[in-house]
Amino acid sequence: MNISAFFGRRNQPSLTISIIPFSFLIASLLAVIIIEGADGVFTLGPWILLSASAIALALAIAGRTATRRYLRLGLQKSAMQILPAIPILICIAIVATTWMLSGVVPTLIAYGLHFLSPELFLFITCLVCSVISVMTGSSWTTIATIGVAFIGIGRILGYSDPWIAGAIISGAYFGDKISPLSDTTVVASSTAGVDLFDHIRYLMFTTVPAMTIALAVYTAVGFITPLHSSPESAPLLETLHATFNISPYTLLIPLVTLVMIALRISTFIVLLTAGILGAIGVFLFQPQIGMSVAELASSVWSGTAMTTGNEALDELVATGGILGMLPTVFLVLSAMVFGSAMIGTGMLTKLTDSFTRRLRKRTSIVSATVASGLTMNCATGDQYLSLIITGNMYRSLYRKHGLEPRLLSRAMEDSISVTSVLVPWNSCGLTQSMVLGVSTLAYFPCCIFNLLTPLMSIIMARTGFKIRQSQPAPARA
Repeated sequence: MNISAFFGRRNQPSLTISIIPFSFLIASLLAVIIIEGADGVFTLGPWILLSASAIALALAIAGRTATRRYLRLGLQKSAMQILPAIPILICIAIVATTWMLSGVVPTLIAYGLHFLSPELFLFITCLVCSVISVMTGSSWTTIATIGVAFIGIGRILGYSDPWIAGAIISGAYFGDKISPLSDTTVVASSTAGVDLFDHIRYLMFTTVPAMTIALAVYTAVGFITPLHSSPESAPLLETLHATFNISPYTLLIPLVTLVMIALRISTFIVLLTAGILGAIGVFLFQPQIGMSVAELASSVWSGTAMTTGNEALDELVATGGILGMLPTVFLVLSAMVFGSAMIGTGMLTKLTDSFTRRLRKRTSIVSATVASGLTMNCATGDQYLSLIITGNMYRSLYRKHGLEPRLLSRAMEDSISVTSVLVPWNSCGLTQSMVLGVSTLAYFPCCIFNLLTPLMSIIMARTGFKIRQSQPAPARA
């Protein structure tokens, strides 16, 4: 075979060839889950993604379906969307460590145990996370800060990790979707050519019913879960007060963070500042720990491990640090390589085109948009890239059939932004699993809002509720 042809003329890949790398990825991941369990995705996932990338490139070379230019463009598109997440992941690791050592998370846990109703804990968790996410415009920031505190509180009360994580994620992603400060909300609306606030108002018809059902489920789970009584939590609270200075002054750190977010400062700057404030707080609010600057730097790098005399609290205050985040970074980069290969070889375009070729009716078009969004989340490993590709792919189709653009932007949000956290190798699924310490497949069935929203989008399309449809656009000559 003449390898130089790989750098010259480009043929179009067939649908059969395009399916092979994606099928290999899904089959391999399923095999790992069955054999090794959910945690196996975290360790073996990068190698599977890189292997799938190699298969895509090998098939492209054999079939002459890629050129250097297209591969370079594929890498650029994927890198532009995914690489900015790397410093944010590092900052999240810093915040998790410094907010723990400075007493921010312990204080939130202590106050939560005092004032939260145990039976309504999941309901309140979901509601509070949604409010904070609306204000911040960032599900990642919400989960990395208040979400970590709720995980600790819920464990002490006797809730299982998947249900706590599900309530946190449902609330955080609901708030993120309806916040004008959310970057994914802006990307979805702009890609579809819809005014931001029109897009948000239209989202309410699918997100509010889904969130209402989610809150009802979390309330029911709270009343049927066997919870720990107050006396059982008392020893942990005593140890918590003996180890940390529990003071409302520590909450100045998250308060300043919220103010910065309200001022629409970038997520990276907010999280970096929050980490720095947390580091300063270690010396201001927790001098009894006796930690030096070098010891703090070591903890930020390698994580924390404290011996308090209470096993539950020891597990609660343990963090992985930057070192513990590096496997996640590797997995995110591997997902970026796979997305680049699929885009650069034209295989992703071929797969998505196959979804749209025979679509005619409103319900089938919206259903295909939802299915494509889910597929993109799996294929690219990134929600931003998935939004952009899906929007560009379906925009002309919606216009051709007289469907308003905001129906497209809503279907994209409902199927991509909301479900990205449910895919184990997606950057969102990887990050939230790492931050909360709960595997993606474990919390998957408990993310009620995230599971219901794509279905709501299809149901609304079927009923035609609040959907305006004009005459189909005339075909271009």
